[in-house]
Order: sequence, then C-alpha cells, then structure tokens
Amino acid sequence: MDITTIIIGVVAGLILGFLLAKLIERGKASKTIANAKKEAADILKDAAKQGESIKKDKIFQAKEKFLELKAEHEKVIISKDKKIAEAEKRTRDKESQISNELAKSRKLNDQLEQKIKEVDHKTEFIEKKQAELDKLHKSQVQQLEVISGLSAEEAKSQLLESLKETAKTDAMAFMQSTMEEAKLTAQQEAKKIIINTIQRIGTEEAVENCVSVFNLESDDVKGRIIGREGRNIRALEAATGVEIIVDDTPEAIILSCFDSVRREVARLSLHKLVTDGRIHPARIEEVVQKTEKQIEQEIAEVGKRTVIDLGIHGLHPELIKAVGRMKYRSSYGQNLLQHSREVAKLCGIMAAELGLNPKMAKRAGLLHDIGKVPNSEAEVEIPHAILGMQWAEKYGEKPDVCNAIGAHHDEIEMKTLISPIVQVCDAISGARPGARRQVLDSYIQRLKDLEDIAFGFGGVQKAYAIQAGRELRVIVESEKVSDEKASQLSFEISQKIQTDMTYPGQVKVTVIRETRAVNVAK
Repeated sequence: MDITTIIIGVVAGLILGFLLAKLIERGKASKTIANAKKEAADILKDAAKQGESIKKDKIFQAKEKFLELKAEHEKVIISKDKKIAEAEKRTRDKESQISNELAKSRKLNDQLEQKIKEVDHKTEFIEKKQAELDKLHKSQVQQLEVISGLSAEEAKSQLLESLKETAKTDAMAFMQSTMEEAKLTAQQEAKKIIINTIQRIGTEEAVENCVSVFNLESDDVKGRIIGREGRNIRALEAATGVEIIVDDTPEAIILSCFDSVRREVARLSLHKLVTDGRIHPARIEEVVQKTEKQIEQEIAEVGKRTVIDLGIHGLHPELIKAVGRMKYRSSYGQNLLQHSREVAKLCGIMAAELGLNPKMAKRAGLLHDIGKVPNSEAEVEIPHAILGMQWAEKYGEKPDVCNAIGAHHDEIEMKTLISPIVQVCDAISGARPGARRQVLDSYIQRLKDLEDIAFGFGGVQKAYAIQAGRELRVIVESEKVSDEKASQLSFEISQKIQTDMTYPGQVKVTVIRETRAVNVAK
C-alpha cells in the first residue's frame, strides 16, 4: 500500500508538474506572441514610413526627369521649327529668284525674237542689195570688156602675172637683205663669243713625246741595270713592254715607248729598283706588278681630282678612270687630259654665253675624247667618238652628252646645241698655235698639197686651205661649173684628198660658185 501510494503520489506529482509546466509555458508563449506582434506592428509602421519617404523621393525624381526631358524636347522642337523656318525662307527666296530669272528669260526671249526679226529683215535687204550689185558688176564688166577688148578672165590673168613678178622681186630683195643682216649679226656674235671664251682660258704648250730620260747618279748603275749577259734589261723590257736604250749618254738611260702609261710604269719601276739596290729578274717582275697597281690608283686619283676641279658631279667610276688614263695619252704631242680639260672649260664658258646649260656642256667637253683610251684591242678598231658615246650610254650619261661625244667628228648627226659647241671647242683647243707639234715645213707642204689637189680639177678659179688645214675653200668659175656640178666637184675633191693624203682629223671641202652681173653707168 505504501509503495502504491508512493507511486500514485509520484505519478500525481508528475502530472501536476507537467500541467504546471504547460501553464507556465503557455503564459510565456502568449507573452512572446504579444511581444512579437508588437514588434511586427512597429516594423510595419517603420516600413510604411520608409515606403512613403521612398515614394515621395521617387515621385520627386520622376518629376525632375520629366521636366528635363520636357525641356530637351522643347529645345529639339524649337531647333526643328527654326530649321523649318529657314528652309521655308530659302524656298521662298529660291522661288523669288526663279521668278526673276523666268522674267528675265522671257524678256531675253522677246529681245532675241526681235533681233532675229531685225536680222532676217536686214538679210533680205542685203540679199536684195547684193543682187543689185551683182547685176551692176556684170553690166560694168561687160562694158569694160567691150571697151578693153579683153574678157574678164584674160584681164585677171594678166593682173595676177604682173602681181606675181612684183611680189617675187620684192620678196627676193627682202630675203637677200635679211639674210645678209642675219649673217653679219651671227658672225659678229660668234666671233665675240669665241674670242671672249679663248681669252678666259689659259693654255699650255705641248710637251708630250714618246721617250723619257731616266737620270742616274753614276754610270756604274748602268751595268747593274743591264745585268749578266743582259738578263735584267731583258726582264725589264719583257715586264713593261718598253724599249730601254743604254748608250754613251752620261748618267742617263732612255725609255722609249708610244704608250705613256707603260713608259711611266718602267720609269717608276727603275727608280724603285735603283733606290732599293736589288736588281734581278724576280725582283723586277715584283716591282713592276706593284708599280702597275700604283699607277692604277694614281689614274683613279687623277680622274677624281679632275672632275672635282671642273665641278662635275655624279660621274660613273669607270668614266672617272677613263679620264685619269687620259693623263698618259697624247694626241699629236698634245696631252689628252690637258686638252679635255681645256675643251671642258671652253664649252662651259661658251654655253653660258649662249644661255645653255654650262654644266652639261662642260661634262660633254671633258668626256668627248674618252674613246681614245680603249680598254681592249677590239675597241681600237672603233672610231674614238663612237666608242666614247657607247661608253657614255653604258654608264648612264644623258642623251645630250652622248650625242655631243659621238657627233664631235660628224660620225653621227648632231641633235642638240651642245654638240656643235663641243666640236668647235675641240677644234679651238687642237688648232691653236703650240697645241700640237708639227714641223713647220711639213705643215706648210700639207696645206700646199691640199690646194694643189683642188687646182687639179677643171673650172677651179681659186683654192684656199684654212682652219689649219681642216677646211678647203674652192672658188669655181660660174660659166664652167653649174650648181649640180659644184656638188659633184666637192665630192670628187674630198675623195681625192682621202685617197692621196694622210692627215689628222677631217678636211671639210667647200665649193663656192657665184654669178656676178656688172654694168657701168656713164
């Protein structure tokens, strides 16, 4: 019973405790719910306040944006209205202008129609007058034919013949006077230009020859140069191609060769060998090879100095070498480089006097004789003017320069004004006294032979060799030689000179025939 009571009591206690716990928990829950409802109400209240505030802000921003868009839209509308107004104004102006133009056009059309009517009226009037004039002219011509006894065509032909003769006589007189005046003026100007050009160029006498003298300190050196049984001198002659003459001339050896380059190589080689003291065949070949290289360098330097002195630029290196080689070449005793320099200066001055390009003329004058220093034996057969022109074309010279080089001896046709200038300056440089060596007696005899050849033909009255023998003037009798025969006579004399004489350059044959009518007034 006690245990049961205890158990019941315990159970009852537990039930009461559970009920009390439930009651207490329910009270807490109701309080928590009340607090939560209160907080929720507060939150809803705050949310409502914030929503109103945000709503007000958004409405305010929307109003501001609306006002901005409205202002921009109004601006666009105003701008478009302004453009439309301007376009309407331009349209009205155009319409007004078109209206004015149409009015002017209508007025001009009216005036043109009036003018056309006037012209038609005048044309009809002129045609009537012309018909009347033709009728009157015919009647006058008929009356004149009856009076003169000639038809109109016959009178016209007689008048034309008379006018032809008069016009021909006047034209011939005018042409003759004009030609004489032009020749006189041209001769005076040409003489003035040539004299001024020659006076401004300093010239030198010819000093080139085919031998060089090598001076020795003593005659003992001659034996060393000759060597045992002449082996040294033979080796030197074989290496240089120069004839070495050892004679009784004290302290001197003569080097003989037409090629001045080889002669200069031999002279420098001998100088090196004598200075060094070692003279034997192997040493001779070595020294000659070195000297040839030295001469090649010197040739290039001479060419460079020459073109720099003359103010010529852009010349091809091969042409510069050709200019340098001209230092060791002479033509009838005249040094070719000095001659070319002189011709270049003459050409530059003469071209400047004539208003042409002096630099191009100077360039052509320097290069006109480069064909006289060929590189190979095959080129020797080509005339030096043609060879020089081919070189100039090959190395990019201008056509004017090439033509001047090729035409300075009349091998080709002259196509520019520089070509005759180069030809004239070449003749001036070669023909001046002292430029080229010639024995006076042989020179005079050659001129006399030229004149004698001319006198050997029939009808020749006088003959004169001029221009240092470069031109032969032949005056013939007009009764015996006609114009056609004069041309044939010039050709025959030139062929006779070509076959019977030896001469440098070219000889120009000019046959002159004139008819004179002489009367005496008493």
